[in-house]
Amino acid sequence: MTEAFYALDGDRFVSTNLTRGPWSAEHQHAGPPAALVARAIEALEPDGLLVARFTLEVLRPLPLVPLRVETRMVKSGRRVQLVEASLLGDDDAELARASAWRIRPADEPVPEVGLEPPALPGPETSPESALYEPPWGESYFTATEWRLAGGAIAAPGPAAVWIRMRVPLVAGEEPSPLARVLVAADSANGISWELPWDTHLFVNTDLTVHLARMPEGEWVCLDARSRIGPRGIGLSESVLWDERGWIGRGAQSLLVSPRG
Repeated sequence: MTEAFYALDGDRFVSTNLTRGPWSAEHQHAGPPAALVARAIEALEPDGLLVARFTLEVLRPLPLVPLRVETRMVKSGRRVQLVEASLLGDDDAELARASAWRIRPADEPVPEVGLEPPALPGPETSPESALYEPPWGESYFTATEWRLAGGAIAAPGPAAVWIRMRVPLVAGEEPSPLARVLVAADSANGISWELPWDTHLFVNTDLTVHLARMPEGEWVCLDARSRIGPRGIGLSESVLWDERGWIGRGAQSLLVSPRG
């Protein structure tokens, strides 16, 4: 297996086959690119700020090409920072655009409120499961481990799945907690599918994640549900957990259409 989702080459990140998603062998799952953009945002000064909200707008299908990330400051205050970023392809065309609010943690501990422990089996007692095995071999689904905590991946409807990365985001680097969340969070529409994969597309145009705290450990759980309107517009929502408790929520707008 390739060692990571991306290999660093100068200022570009070479996309490996492990980024391939469920819709095409030529296009990436949006989870790894989202985490790659977040990696650049987390590297901005000052150190120590935490991402409270991250949104990725997918402007076009994400090809398996070397990628580059550009960041720009929108607002920088003493306690909060608003950042924008662009994900650029090998011809510097903008493939995706992101924004994030970073917040400086409080100097003194604040009482936790509403961060209850998960009312789900943990990853160690949940059975291994596979959402989808694309016919093109190596993909995002071989680079992540899945354990079913609720519902059924093999049947339509809400489901809860623990996900962890089998490989680093960037070769030779330890993934950040935020990267672990974003690699997983973009799978909510697949986990909670409502229409058959072989007859319909339900592709997300964006991903938004709100976090009350960063996850601890390697596992992130998505407790996901999808809803589809009559005109081909859908919404996938997910509650995000780590093994200690509630960490945040995710949402994706969906373009739903018959295949062919």
